Order: sequence, then structure tokens, then C-alpha cells
Amino acid sequence: MAKCDICGKGVHFGNNVSHSHRRSNRIFHANVRSVKCLINGGAKRMHVCTNCLKSGAVERA
Repeated sequence: MAKCDICGKGVHFGNNVSHSHRRSNRIFHANVRSVKCLINGGAKRMHVCTNCLKSGAVERA
């Protein structure tokens, strides 16, 4: 679910780094919200990242 329907932004992978500098895998989730948007004159619920919401890439219903 953590994938933007507009720009396709999703999860990224990286490392947890402890104080002793040992590394383990981790996931960075995109900040995705479930929002009602106007699509072709009708309201549709979509998963949209907050960058797309802030930039006005979608019109909220």
C-alpha cells in the first residue's frame, strides 16, 4: 500500500547503524495518505504521497 498512485514513490531500503557501527537492514516507508480525489468529474479514493498533495498534483474531493 505504501506506494503513491500519482508519482509511484514507494519504499526505499537502507541500514540501521548502531553506536558500534554494526549494520542491519531497514525500510524507509513513503509518507502516503488515503485521500478522496476528483478524477474525471467523480470522487475516487487513492493513495497519494504528501509531496503530491502539497504540490497540488491532485485535486481533493
